[in-house]
Amino acid sequence: MASSSKRFLKLATMTASIATKTISNTIRNITSNEAEKTSAKQQLFHDIGLQIANTLGEMKGAVMKVGQIASQYKDIFPPEVSKAIEKLQRQAPAMPFEVIQPYIEKELAQPLDTLFSSFDEKPFAAASIGQVHKAKLHNGEEVVVKVQYPGVDEACESDLKQVRLALRLMGVLKIDKQLQDQLFDEIQDSLNNELNYEIEAQNLEVARYFHANIDPNIIIPRVYKNLSTRHILTLSFEHGENIQTASTWSQPLRNELGKRLFRAMGQEIFYLRRFHCDPHPGNFSFRENGQVVVYDYGGVKIVSPEIIQHFKTLVKASRTHDVTTVENQLIALHALTEKNLFPHELYEQWLEVLLRPLVTNYDFAENSAHHDGVKLVKQSLKYWDLFRPSPDTLMINRTISGHYWNLIHLKVHDNLSDIFEELVPSNTQ
Repeated sequence: MASSSKRFLKLATMTASIATKTISNTIRNITSNEAEKTSAKQQLFHDIGLQIANTLGEMKGAVMKVGQIASQYKDIFPPEVSKAIEKLQRQAPAMPFEVIQPYIEKELAQPLDTLFSSFDEKPFAAASIGQVHKAKLHNGEEVVVKVQYPGVDEACESDLKQVRLALRLMGVLKIDKQLQDQLFDEIQDSLNNELNYEIEAQNLEVARYFHANIDPNIIIPRVYKNLSTRHILTLSFEHGENIQTASTWSQPLRNELGKRLFRAMGQEIFYLRRFHCDPHPGNFSFRENGQVVVYDYGGVKIVSPEIIQHFKTLVKASRTHDVTTVENQLIALHALTEKNLFPHELYEQWLEVLLRPLVTNYDFAENSAHHDGVKLVKQSLKYWDLFRPSPDTLMINRTISGHYWNLIHLKVHDNLSDIFEELVPSNTQ
């Protein structure tokens, strides 16, 4: 991994370049008409997004993780920037085994061949802060070993400050400073948690116990504590097929898997209030016996009872199209700035679109709600500034929308209303 001084220089160069582009764009547009200004701004944001993605993509470690986390908060960026930095989600080169082996041996205080009967030198997955190797214990059990890159946690705070400065300089963040502070505090907490595998081990054990007592067909990898540290995490190898393969199975089986995934994630949000908040399809696998495997509890969001109560009240009001209560709850969740300005008829249309996958026999492959939502966006654009991303709701919204797309990938065609009612009963306070 690059030294802290080299990393700082690279980020500072990126920031200076972005600032220069922004100033030049402003000067060029002094005599431009509105259409020319809009076109130039879109091109500027596109160029900025590419520059951020390319710079962070070259830099293994905390800074790339910052970019990945930022790309998950797409609501706070212009679409041109969001699209460019999305490619950071899974882009990461592996670190050579000759660097990884002595690091593992130092962390676990024993030679590799004493710890494992076999250890694959080539990782089967590499991400921004670490990579994953398959191995076998001396008793024959198959495991996976997550290895954090040496020194990655040391750069965390300075990297985040540099990325934030780069984004703020050219006014890319579409929110006020107070909200920026709240959001970046949350990003900092998320980053700190992901850099501490002891926290992930705890998250795994909590989720494993929770689901085992509700639905044993939700499979959570087991932690091997004696082979885990803050920077190394050894887990049971839980085989499953990816979502593309599962999408070719029979419709009844796809429906069963989709409903099981939907119920499990909803139970984590509304009952455990501590939920897996990275709905990327690579974090889930599926078995033909109806089991769903959930990986990677590094990203977990803990939500207060008050926020969940606001969400439940919002959901119930949405079902009855009680727009007044909907607006009151959006205000309470800091997602709406002013009441009585967004047209009632647009609320009605949005509520129908958003609830359609949850209360009807819905064909996710057809994806009618999404297509109708795209049409509604055009009608709603002039009111868009009334709504804003909220630190309290961003990860819940992201998780729910991510799993909507997972059900699309699985081609679920079923009625989820019974699970929806189970998660948020309509007849309770």
